[in-house]
Amino acid sequence: MLVSAKEMLTKAKAGHYAVGQFNINNLEWTKSILLTAQELNSPVILGVSEGAGKYMTGFKTVAAMVDAMVDSLGITVPVALHLDHGSYEGAKACIEAGFSSIMFDGSHYPIDENIAKTKELVAICNEKGLSLEAEVGSIGGEEDGVVGAGECADPDECKAVADLGVTMLAAGIGNIHGKYPENWAGLSFETLDAIQAKTGDMPLVLHGGTGIPEDMIKKAISLGVAKINVNTECQLAFADATRKYIEAGKDLEGKGFDPRKLLAPGAEAIKATVKEKMELFGSVGKA
Repeated sequence: MLVSAKEMLTKAKAGHYAVGQFNINNLEWTKSILLTAQELNSPVILGVSEGAGKYMTGFKTVAAMVDAMVDSLGITVPVALHLDHGSYEGAKACIEAGFSSIMFDGSHYPIDENIAKTKELVAICNEKGLSLEAEVGSIGGEEDGVVGAGECADPDECKAVADLGVTMLAAGIGNIHGKYPENWAGLSFETLDAIQAKTGDMPLVLHGGTGIPEDMIKKAISLGVAKINVNTECQLAFADATRKYIEAGKDLEGKGFDPRKLLAPGAEAIKATVKEKMELFGSVGKA
């Protein structure tokens, strides 16, 4: 059964560790992440961007697959199914489809409109027992066509959004999606500290977890980050393992072209990446 991310993140914030959100793209991705979470006894959040939802033929398909998979694999650790960077319409569609957690990214709206739309979604999510993530200040890089430079959020705006009753808050602190450029300035811990001071117990979310050095991740967790999003790193590991399999000519040996065999090394690489992240975030054994 899918759960809201509220309880797992409240526990993570109090216990000074973070729960990973790992984005899913298909069955292999979902299965690898769920099995790793179960093996490590860690809570987990499965992230679905609107683009990935569309690719998997719609949010209803995704919710049905994840629900059935949790059941079929005998997964007992807490699992939240979360819309990543959702539009207002996307958020409503995922609530309909049976997601247990929603991110409404209103960061591109003027702050008043972001607040008004977030407020409306807070009411719906509260009524249905779902968790809601809001965003203030855009996260840099590109994700599903949304490009930003990695601005730092205004702590007062963060407080205004946190006060609406959202479950968790994603605030830009110089982080970006995708690979980090050579000249990246690093995370702004002053901004993070100022946001945490104004938002108190609110679990904070760090987007763009791929490529942030381990010491920065640990410091961010010590300053109130309780949810860290990982996507690109799993994709790179999957692609690398798949390339090696094909370059070694394994797909030409026996029935090596069978998709179950062809995709197996990539699936194992995702598991290894997720394990590494869960250990770094401190969520192992916390289910």
